[in-house]
Amino acid sequence: MNFEQFSFDPAIAAGIRAAGYTTPTPIQEKAIPLVLAGRDVLGLAQTGTGKTAAFILPILQRLGKNPARRTRALIVAPTRELAEQIRQAACDLGGKTPLRCIALYGGVGKGPQTAALKRGVDIIVACPGRLLDHLADDAIDLAQVEVLVLDEADRMCDMGFLPDIRRILKHLPAKRQTLFFSATMPPEIRGLADGILKNPATVQIGMIAPAKTVSHALYPTPDGLKTKLLLAMLGQTATGRVLIFTRTKHRAKNLARDLEKNSYRVSALQGNMTQNRRQDAINGFRDGKYDILVATDIASRGIDVSEISHVINFDMPTTVDAYTHRIGRTGRASRSGEAFTFAAQADEPMVREIEHVLGSRIERRRLPDFDYSSIVPETRPRQDRPNRTPGGQNRSRNTGATARRPSQGSASRRPSLAAFAAAGGEASAPRQRRQFSTRARHSSW
Repeated sequence: MNFEQFSFDPAIAAGIRAAGYTTPTPIQEKAIPLVLAGRDVLGLAQTGTGKTAAFILPILQRLGKNPARRTRALIVAPTRELAEQIRQAACDLGGKTPLRCIALYGGVGKGPQTAALKRGVDIIVACPGRLLDHLADDAIDLAQVEVLVLDEADRMCDMGFLPDIRRILKHLPAKRQTLFFSATMPPEIRGLADGILKNPATVQIGMIAPAKTVSHALYPTPDGLKTKLLLAMLGQTATGRVLIFTRTKHRAKNLARDLEKNSYRVSALQGNMTQNRRQDAINGFRDGKYDILVATDIASRGIDVSEISHVINFDMPTTVDAYTHRIGRTGRASRSGEAFTFAAQADEPMVREIEHVLGSRIERRRLPDFDYSSIVPETRPRQDRPNRTPGGQNRSRNTGATARRPSQGSASRRPSLAAFAAAGGEASAPRQRRQFSTRARHSSW
């Protein structure tokens, strides 16, 4: 199948060719005809499957038939980065049409946005908070919106935006087409979808899990060795673009600084940066100015860089959904990618949850020639240890029942991640010849 079979307007078809699109992805193939037919759609697909074009192209087709300088399509996204990505896709694919698109998000002044709204726009891509600000200022009229898109709805739930979404819905006409896209479907999101979609067609592409083109590996290591392990890994692994995730803004900033000191072309991406600096970091990563981007989860759904070869979880994500969205930055558009995760002993429960979603055990690896000798075995929390009774027996702290010690060689006892890292792993990452250096090309770096 190709895009010509959708019979898009010649101006839109020209935009598709200019963007280099040839064959629709599975979600595009299934969703585009439904959206063109005016159906409400519930789209379930992991990141990197091409769902942005799956709703942008039909919107351009619908609005292009009768262009007008009023807001007829509203797309709501959870982050500034994702909103800007969607706006750019609309501009690229609809660049040869008369339609106008604007992105509204915080972190920048409202003045230029208000001026653009006064001139008239056909498509608004907005984050909930800034959209409500403009609504409070009477700068936007949503009474004539024909199509509403909620993109990355589960992320909006995670960020606490559901009350804002319900407030926005009150400004929209009841008669409209609603497109609802999410990579996961927690109960809160299912309830929202059921309340706003009318007889929707459901499009689900595969299991809600990382793309099958991504390979996964776990590197057991205590927190104190992570930076040394990362530097050693980058020194002996052939990579393209590398996206590294940390748990906090402070760690992202410090890790990027450490990598820069080691002559890597790197930038941080975290919430304390201004919007202009954040956009410069994303653009620099996309354009090749930076080979490495160190980010917090705020970036995991707003980066669209097809050349990312590796995602490295410097810190374990706090949920399986977060793992899915982090890893979704590689292996995009059917390309292969690798996901490496540094795991400490305390991360074992999350590792098991991730393995359950993946349907297989993640390969444990040790980096060749890396000095693990400084590892200090991590102790389990005290509440997991049995109490000792006066008679010398072990007694469970929670139940008071007598607990037997497992016999040596018990099959039910699994080695901890710390023990794995200290004693040796089941597989080692093969030494690879670097395809190109991610170190700076200029001595000033």
